[in-house]
Amino acid sequence: MDYQNKFKDNLKEFRKDKNIGQVELAKAIGVSKGIISLWENGLREPNMYSLIKLAKYFDVSIDELVGLRQI
Repeated sequence: MDYQNKFKDNLKEFRKDKNIGQVELAKAIGVSKGIISLWENGLREPNMYSLIKLAKYFDVSIDELVGLRQI
């Protein structure tokens, strides 16, 4: 399984389910809008600190976020 693609797809899905834009998500977790875009396009991967912030924000496990566990 391609976990990078699963992460970017999950990130977009979680963000859209919460009905927020990239700018709002970026502000909420303390990164730039450009970083969110890079993650969602599979051009960069988040570090562990960012994964933790994303998981807390969306109230999911890191496993769910990166596609190790089905949503």
